[in-house]
Amino acid sequence: MIKKIYLRYLAWKKPVKYAKKLGVNIGGDNRIVSCRHGMFGSEPYLVTIGSNCLFSGEVQFLTHDGSLDIFRDEIPEAFIYKPVVVGSNVFIGFRVTIMPGVTIGDNVVIGAGSVVTKNIESNTVVAGVPAKVISSVQDYKKKILPHIDKINGLNNSIKKQYLKNKYNL
Repeated sequence: MIKKIYLRYLAWKKPVKYAKKLGVNIGGDNRIVSCRHGMFGSEPYLVTIGSNCLFSGEVQFLTHDGSLDIFRDEIPEAFIYKPVVVGSNVFIGFRVTIMPGVTIGDNVVIGAGSVVTKNIESNTVVAGVPAKVISSVQDYKKKILPHIDKINGLNNSIKKQYLKNKYNL
């Protein structure tokens, strides 16, 4: 019971430490915005994550194919397990699902709500169900530069005032 409470605490307060405790092979300087039980699948030791990644809330890593359950009477031991590999400098948006066997390269952006069913090459932006290449990271950078608000790190009251002024709220 105490171990479960401790793991829930880690998932909530120290999600990277939680991932390591579960057996995820995870590099340094990673941030997980919101972590919950089952995020790393039932075989978290099959998940490898590089460094300098940011995962939004409700991201799901799947490491097995449970659909084989329909054959359970015929093939009782049937299961398919595959690792998931995430490179370095990767952003994964809110409610992204990564399917078993997927490898994600370095410098990748995955849009919110995407379902990643195939490998993603480095330096790409993908989104959709299933996730498809939208652009290169360099083209994405050119597109978003004019819209950037340089407010990261400001205290909440200054940030709030800046955004209210910007949008006339």
